[in-house]
Amino acid sequence: MTGFRRAALIVALANLVYFGVEFAVALGIRSVSLFADSIDFLEDTAVNLLIVAAIGWSSRRRGQVGAVLAALLLAPAAATLWTAWRKFAAPAPPAPIPLSLTGFGALVVNLSCAFLLARHRAHHGSLSRAAFLSARNDAIANVAIIAAGLVTIVVRNAWPDLLVGLGIGAMNLDAAREVFEAAGEERAAARP
Repeated sequence: MTGFRRAALIVALANLVYFGVEFAVALGIRSVSLFADSIDFLEDTAVNLLIVAAIGWSSRRRGQVGAVLAALLLAPAAATLWTAWRKFAAPAPPAPIPLSLTGFGALVVNLSCAFLLARHRAHHGSLSRAAFLSARNDAIANVAIIAAGLVTIVVRNAWPDLLVGLGIGAMNLDAAREVFEAAGEERAAARP
């Protein structure tokens, strides 16, 4: 097993475990940002398992898988919009301390994953780029979730959580664009 394949498998397992933790807390405190991030953990699990399977394939096939990965990166954005819509209908703030603590736990997981993947991000084209960008974006989102929890202590409304949730959705859209472009480059390079 290559170093990148092993790293992707470890990242997939870490994401699957923390998905369960974050999803349970998100439901319990009705947090848009934690819900969006938990769905993103599940998407990261799928992305990294797909990467494990696709390593060693031709550039053209990796480019095709990269296009699928770009589409997968859109799923958390769609889930976030749905959850945000529901939050507009009932704008109660989530419990700020569990929000920040869960965001901190997610930050630890995502930083660990990003560091594990960082040395591989220039190799394996769109596959490694998808894995690294996903972990990096998630770490940025987790800092924002922690901040939303801290701000909610002061303002006691749903807006910090809602805005961070929508920001996470926007970051997933941008990551999908970057991965799709890298996949297109791989497919173009594989043509005779």
